[in-house]
Amino acid sequence: MVEVITLTVADGPAAFGLDSYQWVSIAMLVLIGVFVWKKVPGMIVGGLDTKIAEIKQQLDEAKALRAEAEGLRDEYAAKIAGAEKDAEAMMEGAQREADAILTKAEADSEAMVARRKRMAEDKIAAAEREAVDGVREAAANAAATASRSLIADRHDGEADKVLADEVIASL
Repeated sequence: MVEVITLTVADGPAAFGLDSYQWVSIAMLVLIGVFVWKKVPGMIVGGLDTKIAEIKQQLDEAKALRAEAEGLRDEYAAKIAGAEKDAEAMMEGAQREADAILTKAEADSEAMVARRKRMAEDKIAAAEREAVDGVREAAANAAATASRSLIADRHDGEADKVLADEVIASL
């Protein structure tokens, strides 16, 4: 028949009279001792402190960059506002200038119309004077021609003698 052997932890292998859990405890104590002797916790804390200092420095740089960015944003916002004011002023100036040009153009066109009207009226008056002078001249020429022909037909030498005597007598 077969016999069954059961082992318990207490029955496990032992060296120098110590069980395995005791060896594990001793190994942990030695490890902790080496850590303390080599100042591993100080190194870990130092490493963490260095990392914390680096993070703080990065945060400070980020804060400085943020402040600089906010300053630039404010500066550019002010520049934009100034540019908008300048643009408004330029638009107002352009509108005033356009209004002035329009007013001047209207005044110039009215003056030109008045000047051309005056010139046309002067030309019409000159043409009327020329026409009146021409009519007068034509009438005078017609009257002179009619007078010559009437005088030539009605006056003879005897009538001329009477007229000459009357003219001389009146002098």
